[in-house]
Amino acid sequence: MSAPPAADAPVGPPAQAPTPGTGTSSRLRARRGAAATARARALGGRALEAARTAAGRVAARLGPPLGVITPAGWALLAAAVACWTVGLTLHVTELNVIAVMLTVPLLIAGAFILGRSAYRVSLDLSATRVVVGERALGTIEIANEASRAMLPSRIELTVGGATAQFLVPRLEPEQSHEEVFAIPTRRREVLVVGPVRSVRDDPLGLMRRQVTWAHAQDVFVHPATARLEGFETGYLRDLEGTPSSALTSSDIAFHALREYVPGDDRRHVHWRSTARTGRLMVRQFEETRRSHVVVALANIAGQFEDDQEFELAVSVAASLAAQTLREEKELTARSVDAAQRTSAYRALMDDYTVVDAVRARHGLRDLARDVADEAPNASAVMLVVGSGAEITELASAAAQLPPGVQALAIRCRLGEPVHRARIGTLGLVTLGALEDLPRALRAATA
Repeated sequence: MSAPPAADAPVGPPAQAPTPGTGTSSRLRARRGAAATARARALGGRALEAARTAAGRVAARLGPPLGVITPAGWALLAAAVACWTVGLTLHVTELNVIAVMLTVPLLIAGAFILGRSAYRVSLDLSATRVVVGERALGTIEIANEASRAMLPSRIELTVGGATAQFLVPRLEPEQSHEEVFAIPTRRREVLVVGPVRSVRDDPLGLMRRQVTWAHAQDVFVHPATARLEGFETGYLRDLEGTPSSALTSSDIAFHALREYVPGDDRRHVHWRSTARTGRLMVRQFEETRRSHVVVALANIAGQFEDDQEFELAVSVAASLAAQTLREEKELTARSVDAAQRTSAYRALMDDYTVVDAVRARHGLRDLARDVADEAPNASAVMLVVGSGAEITELASAAAQLPPGVQALAIRCRLGEPVHRARIGTLGLVTLGALEDLPRALRAATA
């Protein structure tokens, strides 16, 4: 137990309760401080936004003038500024002389790019669709619309990743100059031609000023195709449809006579045979279907040895699809990752132009399943594959196709002679060049 306090120890006054209103004043001061902080932050944010806007306006105004200076010009300008600064500050005459010598080329370069151009430039392409190996022809016309003569200049035309240059001579008012160009095409692609720019620069390459006059245009370089005369995809075509092996009691392709069974249409009773045999005989027909061809390109990257083999496969698929359109048959064209448009020849070839090999997880089996879902009434399926397609994969793909369809796999392997084989109900033909496609199809249907 603690000792009791001494008798003479001073005793303080009892603790007093807090005065009413003291806590409320503290809260008000805290709220006022928070509001002041918020107002300060808002003002700071507005000031920062205003500074950014002002900087953007300055950059927008200074951007075009400063954009004419090349990297070499910036290096020379930086050296000149450094020499001027040190020379004038430390009174070094030699540095001042060097600064003058560095400044003079910049002033001369600026004189080269001064002035405004009043050109009228037009870019005209003779064809926006060409086939691999053909040349895309075009013209550039430059006309002087100013009231004074224009000094010689240079025109640049961007073609893909390259740039072509044309020298424009001195042009009098209302005078024009025309340049004809030809673009060789070596591979299937969408080639971007343009824009067309006029260029002014100095001999030392310190400043460069360019103005865009004509915008870019797309040139589709279509894949090469083979003409397949008399091509028939499995069924003979007639005016109304294509006969199949399925039999029906009502159609237009007569097959045979059989005895009447309850439920048959009385309109199909053959009365002469009924009178001769004494039994009720009805006509039996072959079920007809419209010729519906599916061209499926297995553009799976792992199944092609190189780009040339893949280009051969694209050309084979495009040839089959194009001939099907020429024969006015119903066409479904697709690849692993997309479906090609079949409404018109140009749209079809445009889509084959942009087909690329994909690293897909699914293979031939999934492609065949997509074909079966998209075209369940197809009469023929042409499956175009690479040399890496295995026999087991082809057999698995054939099992996914609709029953009764005539299926043919065309395997592309560069340099391989034409030969055929059979995998169950699936025909298989191998070819090594696009020129062998007609012979390969004849061998497959023989």
